[in-house]
Amino acid sequence: MIVCHCMSISDHEIRAAVDWMRAADPSTIITPGKVYHALGKKADCGGCMPVFLDTMRSCESFGVAGDPARPAAPMLKPMRARRLG
Repeated sequence: MIVCHCMSISDHEIRAAVDWMRAADPSTIITPGKVYHALGKKADCGGCMPVFLDTMRSCESFGVAGDPARPAAPMLKPMRARRLG
């Protein structure tokens, strides 16, 4: 599924980048900016950010192991429909 239409980034690419970053540095804090950088791209409009973040957080390797403030299997908040206009 394409998550970021501006940069054509898929959910698979986001998960692969998160897994790669976690394997490279188990204690790094993974941010959307770092994921974009790892993919060689830059954020554009930001409209994808809610889905981008949910995709990142759904990765098993997202959380920092051993950090009680950042559990390895984070609980996700359900997305709410936003009112437009």
